[in-house]
Amino acid sequence: MPMYVASRRGERVVEFEGGGDAHVLDLDTAVKDGVLGGIAGGGFGGPVAFGEKMDLKKVIEEMDLGEVPSVFICPISLEPMQDPVTLCTGQTYERSNILKWFSLGHLTCPTTMQELWDDTLTPNKTLYHLICTWFWQKYLQMKKRSEDVQGRALEILDTLKKVKGQARVQALKELHQVVSSHGTARKTVVDEGGITLLSSLLGPFTSHAVGSEVVAILVNLNLDSESRRNLMEPSKISLVVDMLNEGSIETKVNCTRLIKLLMEESDFRIEIVSSHSLLIALMRLVRDKRHPVVHLHGLQLLKLICSHKQVRSLVVSIGAIPQLMELLPGMNPECLELALFILDTLSSVPEGRLALKDCSNTIRTMVKLLMKVSESCTQYALSILWSVCKLSPEECSSVAVDAGLAAKLLLVIQSGCSPVLKQQSSELLKLCSLNYSDTIFISKCKLNRTIQ
Repeated sequence: MPMYVASRRGERVVEFEGGGDAHVLDLDTAVKDGVLGGIAGGGFGGPVAFGEKMDLKKVIEEMDLGEVPSVFICPISLEPMQDPVTLCTGQTYERSNILKWFSLGHLTCPTTMQELWDDTLTPNKTLYHLICTWFWQKYLQMKKRSEDVQGRALEILDTLKKVKGQARVQALKELHQVVSSHGTARKTVVDEGGITLLSSLLGPFTSHAVGSEVVAILVNLNLDSESRRNLMEPSKISLVVDMLNEGSIETKVNCTRLIKLLMEESDFRIEIVSSHSLLIALMRLVRDKRHPVVHLHGLQLLKLICSHKQVRSLVVSIGAIPQLMELLPGMNPECLELALFILDTLSSVPEGRLALKDCSNTIRTMVKLLMKVSESCTQYALSILWSVCKLSPEECSSVAVDAGLAAKLLLVIQSGCSPVLKQQSSELLKLCSLNYSDTIFISKCKLNRTIQ
């Protein structure tokens, strides 16, 4: 690996050892003509320590490659070069990439497609040293920013131990901004006991101004089991539910994210989400017409809650089924799949099946969704239709047939769907035909053309 040594303290001149003859490059000269592009602040931000080594490959992997000068990019792989070599045409490539090009039988320059009169690969030492210098400089700047952010996070944590009122809110806002933007800050907060400190700020007397900022910070951190259990205390959950009902849109979304994190804990207590207040707040989020972007978060949490059998009847009791049925036509595919999953899950309890049957548009809506969005949506719609039709075969089968169910089922059976879906479709088709003779059923369903 190359070694970088500051030849004279205070000057932006770097000597490179390793990889061939030593070169001394003046960075200002390299930058002046736009070879390296602008480097914020100029210089190194401090001389490179004598003998400090850099693994170029590792540094490249750690850097944001969006700003790398194009001259450093291999035309073949479109990635930064680590061992640039130049062909007789004057074009430069990463050595491993051009060797692979040759191994495929090509005797041309990949960029110009000129035939090569000489296949010698000449190491481009000047470009190599410019690449190393640029990445090393950027790496030092990144390290300095990281250290600055880490120090600021520690200062804010120390401040939070001392201040109250508006000063506390302001400190939390700044910490929220820092942890949202920097992975180093997130790690520092976790390592220095920041989660315990933040959790202690949540309680029955916590203002929503403080609570919303704390939750916004917590959802950006890696919460361990102990931290999650601590956040499950009734007083803390009560505050989160209050903010889910009354907070800003951003706060509501963060509350759903936090509850999802808590539900991932192995010893999560389902009674935490078994409250009318929480479920009603979720349905408000799902129905919010002014902020459609929040629908996904509400549905994701509702799906997670409905996966617990004990809560399904409670979800049905707050009118979730007719509300979701009303929203289905306007949902995007991702939200639609979540909503259908929830409706299908709720159909597993008697109250859910009855609520689906009582919705006047359930059967027609489900028939329309068959083979329309995705295989998963078709599966959920079929399952819901089966639950409703089985509940009242004579009444529901007639409505389903009039809605064109039979033709849709035949499409599923003839499609490339999974065997399970085809089997479900066959069974539902039989159920719908029980009240008719074959001739009448075919006539009523207008299947002649389909069968032909």
